[in-house]
Amino acid sequence: MKAEIVKFIEYLEKEKGASENTRVSYRRDLMQMAAYLETMGITEVSKVTKTVLNSYVLHLEKEGKASTTVSRTLASMKAFFSYEFKQGMIKKDPSDAIRAPKIEKKAPTILSIDEVNRLLAQPSGTSAKEVRDRAMLELLYATGIRVSELIHLETADVNMAIGFITCRDEHKERTVPFGRVAKEALSRYMESARTELLKGNESQWLFTNCNGGSMSRQGFWKIIKFYGNKAGIEEDITPHTLRHSFAAHLIGNGADMKAVQTMMGHSDLATTQMYAAYAGTNAVREAYQGAHPRR
Repeated sequence: MKAEIVKFIEYLEKEKGASENTRVSYRRDLMQMAAYLETMGITEVSKVTKTVLNSYVLHLEKEGKASTTVSRTLASMKAFFSYEFKQGMIKKDPSDAIRAPKIEKKAPTILSIDEVNRLLAQPSGTSAKEVRDRAMLELLYATGIRVSELIHLETADVNMAIGFITCRDEHKERTVPFGRVAKEALSRYMESARTELLKGNESQWLFTNCNGGSMSRQGFWKIIKFYGNKAGIEEDITPHTLRHSFAAHLIGNGADMKAVQTMMGHSDLATTQMYAAYAGTNAVREAYQGAHPRR
């Protein structure tokens, strides 16, 4: 079965043009499924039944896996077995009738403007690392791009003269503006800190780790967690928190909804519109905290 999973991942890359993140996620989910099925003596795709897959889903739930994790795993399984069915490897798709658990939508964490300012002020030192960290945080909040887009920015994607960056994936690209503060932080980083981090090497990537290599999602996740704790922010923040805050703050200050949709790269305006409600809630909270005598 594991050989078939490898072929499926290759199909996703060569035929479907799936991103590296997608392929890594599918491979992890499916290899974990295969390992579980092996404990039941099942090593061939043709031996997998609906009952067996249901037992695996129940196993994940008993292990305390989040409903989002279970749903993602089930989506990986459905894609794999659908592929196997279309390839003629199995006569019936055993995942066809299995339903994903209901996912309760969690409201995104949106920081107040004061919290964002405190967070961005934390990397205030002159070391190459802190200068880089400040530039990354400022650019993330200035543009609202995804962390995957941030760490895959190349130096050629930055137009300092007019203050724009270009983000691209397998299917499309978009340009997003950034303001004076982010430009100053970015200029400071590119003038000296980046060269220091590269240690004489060359790199296409705009942001590198302390060894001059490419920055990882996990690496930046640790950075934002560190500065969030240092700033005394109680919310459990992630890199996506700044993306949410960017959208809510823009809309809360009267930005055009369609313009925000374009900057965020949302295909559906409804996704962008949800931030209007959260922007209003945040404004109410800030007004309360600033005026209530026993706040």
